[in-house]
Amino acid sequence: MARQNMLEGIRVTDLTTVFFGPYCTQTLADLGAEVIKLEPAEGDTSRLVGNPPQTPGMGPVFMRLNRGKRIVDWDLKSEEGRQAMHRLIETSDVLIHNIRSDAVQRAGLGYEEVRRLRPDIVYVHCTGFDERGPYAGLQAYDDIIQAASGMAQLLPMVDGNPQPRFLPAAIADKVSGLHAVYGVLAAIIHKLRTGEGQFVEVPMFESMVSFNMLEHLCDNTFKPATTSPGYYQRQLDPTRQPMRTRDGFIAFAPYLDDRWVRFFEAAGHAHVLREPRFIDKPTRRANMSQMFEVMAAIAPERTTDEWLALMKEANVPAMRVNRIDELLDNPQLLASGLLRERDHPTEGRYVEVGMPVRFSAHQPAPPSHAVGPGEHSESVARELGVVPAPRKKPG
Repeated sequence: MARQNMLEGIRVTDLTTVFFGPYCTQTLADLGAEVIKLEPAEGDTSRLVGNPPQTPGMGPVFMRLNRGKRIVDWDLKSEEGRQAMHRLIETSDVLIHNIRSDAVQRAGLGYEEVRRLRPDIVYVHCTGFDERGPYAGLQAYDDIIQAASGMAQLLPMVDGNPQPRFLPAAIADKVSGLHAVYGVLAAIIHKLRTGEGQFVEVPMFESMVSFNMLEHLCDNTFKPATTSPGYYQRQLDPTRQPMRTRDGFIAFAPYLDDRWVRFFEAAGHAHVLREPRFIDKPTRRANMSQMFEVMAAIAPERTTDEWLALMKEANVPAMRVNRIDELLDNPQLLASGLLRERDHPTEGRYVEVGMPVRFSAHQPAPPSHAVGPGEHSESVARELGVVPAPRKKPG
């Protein structure tokens, strides 16, 4: 297995902040791209998320999102800063930002201006909403996009509480970040084949609507809709939830009819299958919610470990319900190498969450650690052959 960088030779100018864009560029850095991040004067706000053990501004979320990157904090209002940025663009394959269109134009970094510096640039704009629509230019954060995309209305459809709620994860940012990754990679492939750069827009709203509608457009796919409201009901079934065992919680996923049969037989409740409502495959399918209710009544008869052993023997999918902190000792994650401990030069020992995708022809080297503001400002400027730009000062 080669220990080389799959995106070696690809330079990315990164003007993104918070979660959406940095998640994209962190993934590109993991794949071996050289990512040079220009941080704003006040610093990326993700530096303030969580409690750093040593250095203010080295929060754990920032460390995860900005590993493998070189960070500069040139003042683009200075002549030296503008020269350094222009030279960086001239040597870059990709420029990616999440700055609103009017602001990026004022900074002289719109697509046409950048293309004059590097005609074959892959220019990626991470937006809140597609610039062709009436929402163009509106500010967007994860909460805004969860609300707009229908995500916040899904939980009420499951539990009957009419209050819209956000999923407790930055899911819109992260899903959109992954859309940005494939947008960048597709544009790079196009450039390698044709020599052409291009403008790529990755809008959060449209990305999340596409994500949600994969299953939940369901019967609204047809005109007129074949069912109202037409959502993917399996995902909205309130009985299809983790279940309490004797000592914890477990998720069962029989899914196929023969696995339901094996569940009840292995659990010692084969008599349930003789009830008229569960007597054959069609009745079981029609009464799926009732089968989940019976399953939930049976689940407390055993401990979680007992159920897992029994379900493994019966070939019925099941898994314990883990807390986030419990995953740190999860044997699967430790064996797969996703989680590893490393020593940061200023922050000490920490857990790094690696890249989940594995390649047979590539064994990535450990990424460089996230660094403080402007750590590489002078060294990158020197490499570009320009005068080191004065560092930005907040305020």
